[in-house]
Amino acid sequence: MPVIEESVFIACPPQEVFDFVVKPENLPIWDSSIITAAQVGEEPIGVGTRADGTSKIMGRHFDWTVIVKDYDPPLRYSSHSVGGSMEFTVTNVLEPAEGGTTLTYRIDAATGLGGVFGRLADPFVARAQGRTVRANLETLAELLADHPDS
Repeated sequence: MPVIEESVFIACPPQEVFDFVVKPENLPIWDSSIITAAQVGEEPIGVGTRADGTSKIMGRHFDWTVIVKDYDPPLRYSSHSVGGSMEFTVTNVLEPAEGGTTLTYRIDAATGLGGVFGRLADPFVARAQGRTVRANLETLAELLADHPDS
């Protein structure tokens, strides 16, 4: 099971970071691999909430549906795919840090990140996606530091 895990310091309190990252509609704002994302239904976000989206990884588009599995504001949030061509779990762990929050973002891909390309592509896709995740987290940190009420 390929895993990508990166951390970033964000100069905002954990609750502000949590409130921003859990909203599916905010994903395309800071995650360059996500083209669209939207919550299914209008209930408050929590365990069982669904979201649909489309991602683009290495030039290929794939649709997905996720369900929130873990929701512990403002410390932890995870979602797991329940529809689409790739099985994955995304986990966000937030820790208070001097002057802000340390966010650790982790992707566990059960079928391999190269799943849409073939298993032999796993190491290449994982390295490339790792760089993308790192850049996305830096974008998120800058966005929230510049616009904490986003």
